[in-house]
Amino acid sequence: RVFKNSQDLGVGYPFNQPMKVYSSLWNADDWATRGGLEKTDWSKAPFVASYKGFYIDGCEASVAQSTCATQGLRWWDQKAFDDLDGLQWRKLKDVRDKYTIYNYCSDRKRYPTMSPECARDRDA
Repeated sequence: RVFKNSQDLGVGYPFNQPMKVYSSLWNADDWATRGGLEKTDWSKAPFVASYKGFYIDGCEASVAQSTCATQGLRWWDQKAFDDLDGLQWRKLKDVRDKYTIYNYCSDRKRYPTMSPECARDRDA
């Protein structure tokens, strides 16, 4: 998922906050599976999730420092990474079209008013 900094729209963004990777599995048969059309096959339980080829490249959080000591110097701080280019957006769209089960940005039933970041992030 691409989640751009939309602080100017009033959308919270973890700019100078430590972050962690967290995931969970839960039963969302009634809402997150194309409106309940796809049911969980519980005969396949227990379910196991893992990260394959996962690599973190970041700045270690510190209580003493509110920002990264290398602020502005890392690869992700460079202008080239401010946005995806046309080809990258098309590839992301292809992946979304094939694999996204649920996206709150397109759930007009639960969220009739679109969140401001949805239009900006091209999720609508």
